[in-house]
Amino acid sequence: MSGPGRLPAQATGDRYAREAPTTAIPSQRNAADAYRVSEDQVHRARIVVARNADDSEDCRRLLDMLGLIASSPDQLPPVRR
Repeated sequence: MSGPGRLPAQATGDRYAREAPTTAIPSQRNAADAYRVSEDQVHRARIVVARNADDSEDCRRLLDMLGLIASSPDQLPPVRR
């Protein structure tokens, strides 16, 4: 390998080797960060669930199981508490 995030030239050919964005690989989390979930992460998770749900009821159940929605609108979802 020629550098971080670089594909080996012999496996891909030089014209296909490219640099991977540094944000493609998240940094390792420590114990203090294990329970921190940003608002952006919650939003992205909700989008993924909505795109892959069969219907609105399936979406609601999945969001509830994952702790991505709160039982009342004035509370934070369980993953943010």
